[in-house]
Amino acid sequence: MDNKRKRLSMQVDLSDFMPAADEEKEYMVRMRPSTTAFKDGVKRLRRNRVAMISFWVIVIITLAAIFVPMFWPYKYEAMLGMVPGKPMDPSFNNLRPFEYARTELNAMENGARVMPHLFGTDANGRDYFIRVIYGTRISLAVGFFASIIVLLIGLVVGSVSGYAGGAVDIVIMRIVDIIYSLPDMLMVILLASVMKVTLSQKLEGTPLAKIGSNIISLFIIFALLYWVSMARLVRGQILSLREQEYVLAAQASGAKGSWVIRRHLIPNCVSVIVISTALQIPSAIFTESYLSFLGLGVNAPMPSLGSLASDALNGLSSYPYRLVIPAIVISLIVLSLNLFGDGLRDAFDPKLNA
Repeated sequence: MDNKRKRLSMQVDLSDFMPAADEEKEYMVRMRPSTTAFKDGVKRLRRNRVAMISFWVIVIITLAAIFVPMFWPYKYEAMLGMVPGKPMDPSFNNLRPFEYARTELNAMENGARVMPHLFGTDANGRDYFIRVIYGTRISLAVGFFASIIVLLIGLVVGSVSGYAGGAVDIVIMRIVDIIYSLPDMLMVILLASVMKVTLSQKLEGTPLAKIGSNIISLFIIFALLYWVSMARLVRGQILSLREQEYVLAAQASGAKGSWVIRRHLIPNCVSVIVISTALQIPSAIFTESYLSFLGLGVNAPMPSLGSLASDALNGLSSYPYRLVIPAIVISLIVLSLNLFGDGLRDAFDPKLNA
């Protein structure tokens, strides 16, 4: 009877509100570990074997492009058969992989150690391996910085368009539609050809002359044409978020639009922005390689993977590996970045994990 009264009683049992013991707390921690959306995304990404393999391929290629030129005995611009005060040694030209020139063979007979030419040499006697490594560095750097430029412009334009709405949104979107209607590659080639002439004259004697007019023009092309996809993506995200309660509360409290965009809207779009930027890098690398292949990329003697493939066409029948090697590196970089970008999307996109 007492137990029934206790159950039906409206009195509060104070023993239910006693602090939990340390053992009970540890048990709950073991049962329910704390986590965040980022940690969950990282766990999903690690379970994606294809994405993780692609990630490590990108890391290895990037580290090789950065550190190998520091200790490799040959320089990318050095013509090995040319010694000051002596006639040029033609035996250095067009060496096949792991072949040695006559001078190097004589030095090896005298006990000297000579680093082999892993990929041979080109028609000017330059070590082809270090040129491929340096070309990979240039292509990765161009892809990374071009993607940053696209990200910054697209983020600003898309945020303003989505948050402001009305006439501002209509004007910006019509500009985006006009840029989308332009023939992509034709505009890139025309702009690169025009800016190559104008920039080369203006950059003489400046610190940017070492980078080259073609690289500067390539960045300008990305700033003019390739931000539209990022702007549309960010605009769509902002449009879906600006009616949320926390945004309306910030507006009601008198917060400025720029503050709302910086503190509330953009942080909630970070996952989509990062994924889109990761997928933009291979597109930038491919564009740079394409322009370099046409002779509108980096300035000689600086190599890129596209310019190396273009130079290899002259001796394609005799030295086909000179075209195959940079083509494989380009394909490997672009494929790895695309697969890793897909893995990021699968892991962090909230719509796919809902």
